[in-house]
Amino acid sequence: MKSTELFNILRERMPSRQLEWRFDREKDVANIQHTELGKGMSISLPQVINRFEAKGDAAIQEIVYTITETFEAMEKEAKGEMKSTEHIFPVIRSTSFPTESNEGHKFITADHTAETRIYFALDAGTTYRLIDENVVNSLSLTEEQIKEIAKFQVRKLKTAVKEDHVAGNVFYFLNENDGYDASRILNESFLKEMKLKITGDMTVSVPHQDVLIIGDIRNETGYDVLAQMAMHFFTNGKVPITSLSFIYENEELEPIFIMAKNRPNEENDKK
Repeated sequence: MKSTELFNILRERMPSRQLEWRFDREKDVANIQHTELGKGMSISLPQVINRFEAKGDAAIQEIVYTITETFEAMEKEAKGEMKSTEHIFPVIRSTSFPTESNEGHKFITADHTAETRIYFALDAGTTYRLIDENVVNSLSLTEEQIKEIAKFQVRKLKTAVKEDHVAGNVFYFLNENDGYDASRILNESFLKEMKLKITGDMTVSVPHQDVLIIGDIRNETGYDVLAQMAMHFFTNGKVPITSLSFIYENEELEPIFIMAKNRPNEENDKK
């Protein structure tokens, strides 16, 4: 399936005067704009095509559902029918973190990596509450709606980073102290933007809740530095997540156990 074919299929399955569709050939994405809300989203067509080749029409049904639910959530929020939606965010936790509250209510979660799991939180300003089955009922939302809203909200968070150079390697730190620093790992657009800056291997680390570290690892020393750095943050964080880092390649995260002599091949080595 070609991108133009997929673009036309998506547009045909979502007929609406409120939605304007534009195919960006250069970036190979579908830009969808809600005319009344003045908001929109971009869909990477190659990603959907890859899923289509693996799952068939179910992949198209999933993306149509995601787009529809996201815009419906935006519409309800604009009408004041979902006042709490702007306070729903995803949070990253270790896979060893409890899956139910002290009261025995199951938390709403989503798979992420072998080391991390996604939870969802209702923000209250200075703190937040993890959303469990009981909270879902009070919000009058489905689990899928909560997950889509959180995915949308995380893209609103600031992504300013501080840069540090160590032994020929570059490290970028994101530390807003808003409770969602590690959550930025779920902002796909942000990771793609950072990837454009990277000349070596791109690593992503979430040692604890209040920091996200992106590494431009250009030599073996960089892996040693990253391992020490990640462990330091992990042991000193209020809400530790994982001391392992991830290689970010082909828009996927792969956990790695860092040993400088056994590091993964750099992209440049593969060329």
